[in-house]
Amino acid sequence: MHLPDPDRTLSPYTGYTRAHWEAAADALLDAVEPYATDDRALYHLPGDHVSSSGRLSDGLEGYARTLLLAAFRQDGTVLGRYAEGLASGPLGVWPRIEDRSQPLVEAASIALSLRLTRPLLWDRLDEPVRERAAAWLADALTAEPWECNWELFPVTVGGFLQEIGYEVAAAHKAIDHGLERIEQWYVGDGWYTDGPRRAFDYYNGWALHLYPVLHAWLADAPDMLDLYGGRLERHLSDYARLFGGDGAPMLQGRSLTYRFATAAPLWLGALTGRTPLSPGETRRLASGALKYFLDRGAVDGNGLLSLGWHGPNEAILQGYSGPASPYWASKGFVGLLLPPDHEVWTAPEEPGPAERTDAVTPIAPSNWLLESTSSDGLVRLHNHGSEDVRYDPYYTRLAYSTVTEPSASYDNSVIVGDDPSRKDIVPLGVGDGWAASRHTVRGGVTVTSLVVTEGAVEVRAHLVAGAAAGTPVRVTGWAAGDDVRAELAPVLGLSEDGAGTTTETPTLFVALARLTGEAEPLPLAELVSVEAREARDLDVHWASGTVMEFRFTASGVPSTELLWSVAPR
Repeated sequence: MHLPDPDRTLSPYTGYTRAHWEAAADALLDAVEPYATDDRALYHLPGDHVSSSGRLSDGLEGYARTLLLAAFRQDGTVLGRYAEGLASGPLGVWPRIEDRSQPLVEAASIALSLRLTRPLLWDRLDEPVRERAAAWLADALTAEPWECNWELFPVTVGGFLQEIGYEVAAAHKAIDHGLERIEQWYVGDGWYTDGPRRAFDYYNGWALHLYPVLHAWLADAPDMLDLYGGRLERHLSDYARLFGGDGAPMLQGRSLTYRFATAAPLWLGALTGRTPLSPGETRRLASGALKYFLDRGAVDGNGLLSLGWHGPNEAILQGYSGPASPYWASKGFVGLLLPPDHEVWTAPEEPGPAERTDAVTPIAPSNWLLESTSSDGLVRLHNHGSEDVRYDPYYTRLAYSTVTEPSASYDNSVIVGDDPSRKDIVPLGVGDGWAASRHTVRGGVTVTSLVVTEGAVEVRAHLVAGAAAGTPVRVTGWAAGDDVRAELAPVLGLSEDGAGTTTETPTLFVALARLTGEAEPLPLAELVSVEAREARDLDVHWASGTVMEFRFTASGVPSTELLWSVAPR
């Protein structure tokens, strides 16, 4: 991809300006154009990977998601190509929008694109074309979505149809219903769960905030924008801390192949005036994410986004991932809706949170603890409250970072017997420098976990209850990546390789851990000492002078197992 020369005066951290974003958008749109069908209704991108929805749906996905990029780019010439697809697609080329079907997702991208570009695209279409396109979209108003962020797809379609006066009553009903549904999943402080389960990931930013805020902004509805924009503003206070000093977003959650879609809520805050971030910090974080992926092979030799993280990577894909799925990265270009003279484009870049100072940030809704160090720009996420409906290594591990990927050998886990599972996670609290949770390994066996952090150093304690005496236990730490160092040092109940065994009573295992990019960090023993008393109390003494005391206390004694909680004293 050919980009302009870096501008180190305006953008000392990334070199990227609006011109770089425009050039990247143009290059991505040019690269997909040869893969359009003759009627331009489908984009069949190359590759052997077909989603669970099938090739036809994948072709619609290619049309809809690249149209979204063209909409943010606001280029009338490119949009003209998509006008041809609108004329032919609803004539039986596009699959119908049915309950819980992938076309419902793509209908939202098409509707949002049409709403954003109405003078450039919709208003120039012939009336029969508009009628057919609106009729195809209208099925989204009554199609049943999956019980998650999908509830917002009928909202997004409804917003457009209501604006053009098509099926207004049904559109209004779909909007109200979808917004009522996500209200049930709002857990405060700017965070939603992705459905009724405790699933926290980037869907907060690129779906659960994006669609309601854009809908309120486009509808010019101040009260609605105050509600959803206020939540976005609070969310961004935490969200900005998920980016490393090298621009990398946190490698956690699903649909990670959307890559720099992570920039969408950053731009959205600036677009609507609902952000705690300065203009220079907003652009630095967003441009940092785009540059991070472009520098690491996200675009292949044909100029196409591959299915993966850096380059192709099957490990991060889901069954719904098809060749065009990565083009939800188009959401990262929402900043192009801001005019060139907006201060988010004209202000000098400022450092992001991970570059400014060391920080340990508790996030109560998700029961996460974020740990960042300015010396190496690394961000670590200690997960004590999020899991997917199924086992997923990108959800269920104890910790994630901006520089490591979950390993097949179960990094950041507690393995009881030969069972590494972590199910039914119960958050037990998060506070200043600590987080705790309990999870089930299997029937009758639970693990109560505590992490205490300062700088890059972690104290990890795990109380295993309900296992037979002599059951082997293995505690694992970080899987080191390139240019980073991982350490795990036993403190209580563990050998040098992190292995131990249970006793006849609930057994406490304690280790020190560290993930760092520093070449010569101080020894762990010089930075922290830990004292365990009576196998229940844990005192953590930091070299800084801070002392933290914790107690594992019985919270109930059912007939078949012991349940334990942990709290600071």
